[in-house]
Amino acid sequence: MWIVDPERHVDERGSFARKYCRREFAEHGIDFVPVQISASSNTRRGTLRGLHFQTEPLTEAKIVTCVRGSAFDLAVDLRPDSPSYGRSAGVELSRENARAVYVPPGCAHGFQTLEDDTELLYLISEFYDPSLQRGVRWDDPALEIGWPLTPTVISERDRTFPDYAW
Repeated sequence: MWIVDPERHVDERGSFARKYCRREFAEHGIDFVPVQISASSNTRRGTLRGLHFQTEPLTEAKIVTCVRGSAFDLAVDLRPDSPSYGRSAGVELSRENARAVYVPPGCAHGFQTLEDDTELLYLISEFYDPSLQRGVRWDDPALEIGWPLTPTVISERDRTFPDYAW
């Protein structure tokens, strides 16, 4: 996961912050071109979504930002050749901090809302293919994830994903 802390410009109108610049990403060795933009609207604090990923041949990278409310956003590295294989990284995203995260291909992604009425916006590098969608159970003991809240809402699908076969 790469955290994007945009330079915010604030004046009497409010603020402006660039969260994605292809040239700046390329300077950091990241080749990311979005093909889809999706939004996740979540009514209740404690809602947990994840941990999701898409398999070959359409592994997807994501840039995720919070446009309303706040959320704890998390990525788990599922790339066997990566030095961070099997580890997770998380960060708080909020409308106020204007942060975004880049989640590389081959990583599972999830989040938990920290406020009611939280909305996240995703820029995604590959087209969605339901036949390639997979997941890892949010509370897989091998991951030792410290979610900030006890989940209040979690889908049956997300609740019953298998543990990852490390």
